[in-house]
Amino acid sequence: MRVEMLQVADAVAREKGIDREEVLQAMEQAIQKAGRSKYGAEHDIRAEIDRANGDIYLKRFREVVETVENEATHMTLGEAQRRNPDAQVGDFIIDNLPPIDFGRIAAQTAKQVIVQRVREAERERQYKEYKDRVGEIVNGLVKRVEFGNVTVDLGRAEAILRRDELLPRETFRPGDRVRAYIYDVRRETRGPQIFLSRTHPQFMAKLFAQEVPEVYDGIIEIRAVARDPGSRAKIGVLSNDSGIDPVGACVGMRGSRVQAVVGELQGEKIDIIPWSPDPATFVVNALAPAEVAKVVLDEETHRIEVIVPDDQLSLAIGRRGQNVRLASMLTGWDIDIMTEAEESERRTEEFRVRTELFIEALDVDDVIAHLLVTEGFSTVEEIAYVATEELGEIEGFDADVASELKARALNFITERDAKFEEQRTQLGVEDAVAALPHMTPGFLVALGEKGIKTLDDVGDLASDELIELVGADKLDQAHANELIMAARAHWFADDAAKAGGDAAAGAAADNA
Repeated sequence: MRVEMLQVADAVAREKGIDREEVLQAMEQAIQKAGRSKYGAEHDIRAEIDRANGDIYLKRFREVVETVENEATHMTLGEAQRRNPDAQVGDFIIDNLPPIDFGRIAAQTAKQVIVQRVREAERERQYKEYKDRVGEIVNGLVKRVEFGNVTVDLGRAEAILRRDELLPRETFRPGDRVRAYIYDVRRETRGPQIFLSRTHPQFMAKLFAQEVPEVYDGIIEIRAVARDPGSRAKIGVLSNDSGIDPVGACVGMRGSRVQAVVGELQGEKIDIIPWSPDPATFVVNALAPAEVAKVVLDEETHRIEVIVPDDQLSLAIGRRGQNVRLASMLTGWDIDIMTEAEESERRTEEFRVRTELFIEALDVDDVIAHLLVTEGFSTVEEIAYVATEELGEIEGFDADVASELKARALNFITERDAKFEEQRTQLGVEDAVAALPHMTPGFLVALGEKGIKTLDDVGDLASDELIELVGADKLDQAHANELIMAARAHWFADDAAKAGGDAAAGAAADNA
């Protein structure tokens, strides 16, 4: 029996790939639980298995204390010293107990404890072995499929391939071989700890590293990947060797390399695009096969406006917006696509609106208004605060015309802001709100008309709500956040004052 126990521990340790000591500790815990079931759960009973010969020792421990609170686990100093003259408070008196005969229930309980401990040790071993392998591709056999989730046997561990991490219309049966990407390894109270994916963008990147030696060696870098799993993907590649074409190397002779990846991904079409540090160039490349006529970047909002010929619009957008969506994911820019005709129409409308604004605000004829718009002025504020010399450099203008235009612009702003201030007062918007950073008279009226009148009202807004109220063209995200935090500042001041008052009251009570 004793030898068999050590043999079982060795066999379980080998089979599960865990340490023999952990199996023996699980057995000790099981015997200990059975002993407490026999002698009483209130006793501190511990089991020990001799690692050399398999002998089992069952012992009861009682702590030496000054005052006995529990007779099952405590012993007075006097009683302890009668048994051991050297006993001191804090020591343990140990009694050897006779070996127990496992009954059916005790044996079943012991088995459950051992199985549970071995399972926990196995999970911990899996975690330690795979936690540094996140980002690798692994091969395994399908063990079972439950509700679309696939459990994969990796040899020394089990992993889970969830239904939403599978390619569309992809099915597996027990015994099938599967290749997938480890995207997460974490401790779980139950179930697998290793999570696989076949839809992750990096799965495609790692497949190219396996198929293309130049990628594996670092000569070619995959700088960006965007996927619509099972349908289409785009990858941006860069060569660190001017003599090697990154696109051609990834495609391979007669498409052999890219076809190997396509075959693994159930026919997913892959566009291989040369990566560029210039955002405009990269966006143009990413929208291939569509041709691009012009791009306009807005770095502040991270948006890019792409103008395409009329016959290229559907190709640039792609079926159900797939092409532009993947290009946006690949480049990290929000992409707006319009045709040359639409852009021309929009420019014409913007020109007309700005011209009318200057005619009305500055009381000038359409010729001067046209010149201002043509030079890039879009608001009255820009004219009011531009240098007189810069304004006078416009063809047909001189210093006197420039000064007069600036004076009229400043006068218009003053009169407009006075009207806004009157409206703000009538709407009941507090002065404290008017004092907030980046707040303008126009903003105050817009907020007042929506019932936003106090610091608390402004503080309760999210930045997106504030931008929507005053206009996305007038306030950016950073300034909106700063404005809202300034409105909330008095909340923190009130909390600090209250905490100080409570502390003072407490100190006074202590002194009393």
